Amino acid sequence: MDIALTLIAIAVAILLIIRFKVDPVISLIISSIFLGLSTGVGLEETVKQITTGFGEIMGEVGLLIGFGVLIGSLLQATGTFRALVEIIARRVGGKLPYAMTAALSTIFPSIYVDVQVVLASPMARQAAPVVDRKRGLPLLAGAIGIGIFAGYVFVVPGLAAVAVAGLLEVSLGRYLVFGVPIGLATALLTTLAFRGLLRAGLWDAATDIDPDEEEHPEHPGHAAYLARADAEAGVTPASTADADLDHPDEVPERALRLPLLLRLAPILVPLVLIAFGAFMDLFERSNSVIAFIGDANIALFVGLLIAFVIGRATLGTEGTEGALSSGFRTTGEILLITGIGGSLGAVITATGLGDTLKGLFSADAGAPVLVSVLLAWFIAALLHFAIGSVSVGAITAAGIIGPVVASTGVDPVVIGLAIASGAMFALHVNSNFFWMFKSLLGLSTKGALKTLTLATSLGAVVSLPMVLLLGLVA
Repeated sequence: MDIALTLIAIAVAILLIIRFKVDPVISLIISSIFLGLSTGVGLEETVKQITTGFGEIMGEVGLLIGFGVLIGSLLQATGTFRALVEIIARRVGGKLPYAMTAALSTIFPSIYVDVQVVLASPMARQAAPVVDRKRGLPLLAGAIGIGIFAGYVFVVPGLAAVAVAGLLEVSLGRYLVFGVPIGLATALLTTLAFRGLLRAGLWDAATDIDPDEEEHPEHPGHAAYLARADAEAGVTPASTADADLDHPDEVPERALRLPLLLRLAPILVPLVLIAFGAFMDLFERSNSVIAFIGDANIALFVGLLIAFVIGRATLGTEGTEGALSSGFRTTGEILLITGIGGSLGAVITATGLGDTLKGLFSADAGAPVLVSVLLAWFIAALLHFAIGSVSVGAITAAGIIGPVVASTGVDPVVIGLAIASGAMFALHVNSNFFWMFKSLLGLSTKGALKTLTLATSLGAVVSLPMVLLLGLVA
């Protein structure tokens, strides 16, 4: 019954947002209250879960979002992303989505998913017209989404990968050996399949881009932005021939003279610090100093300080304050919707959904490889779809399956990878990451469902046959 009511609550939220155009904050609160009351959580406990869920998410990602968005605003103002895109476009051109998804899935899994999307989204928005004038934004959005989560669940030291391996008592080295090729293949194949869907007419900029964002001349869906991209490429289509091609904020010459590597320091330094801390902890060589500088909040604050210094030196006091003000406006919206997503997830957790599924896997102990893998995948997918957190879904599934995995006769690493695969399925409106992703990429709710939700669903389906094959040969 709890499963059915949870699915109804999620469907209500999606229906209110897409069909009736109700603000996501209001829609998610309505769904949270409905779920809490209908499942017997109670009036007082429902309110408690809504507020504590909001607070817990803010405690985890509030500063990360704030610092990351401000870094992005300053880098945008100094022309850093534009310069980076020009270089990448010359070297990889239309292969940028594959380069980004491969890097996110194999090089950066040690970085929190929230940090990855905060740092990757400005580049995706800037590069969109270079990759594909009309479909570049959704293609890069899908590539970012699947790249981040393929690394998160399959590649050590991604949080979900490490947690699942630990709960199933699989060595990290063994999980890494099998997880890396599956994670990379999943990211690349999913991006390829997603590109095919876009070419088949999946994307509609009129409804899939946030209307407020589309009005901004620096959004990839705006006519002036597309016209400027055409002009830079030597193309003058009739529909955009009369558009304003002037850049609204000219980048000061002092900023353009700085080496690109130096301008990218606000991103590169935090990534190095976080990765260093993660690997030192992985190899049990960490200490209090390393843990401090490797903490994502401190690392991003260091990046913000570097961006601020570069901004003051190149943009001046007024230009820097203008860039920060723009970032503050964006941050408030993202923080609110992210927190409310956490509220719904907390209410779902309070319903005790995990206990409902505990007997399901135990009942099939001793089943053959195919059944065991499919069941592990299904439990992880269902938990993630209901709870709204990839890591919580994967960890909960591993906790349910762990005690009986030995009796199935299937290699635990195969069960772990099956859980990882299923845990990616259909990241949607009850996830705080979904709302961060939507806001940072300037998508409508429908657009985020078509990119992030569809890409992660494809990734879960694409990776399943690879896990099954491994189970048959392992």
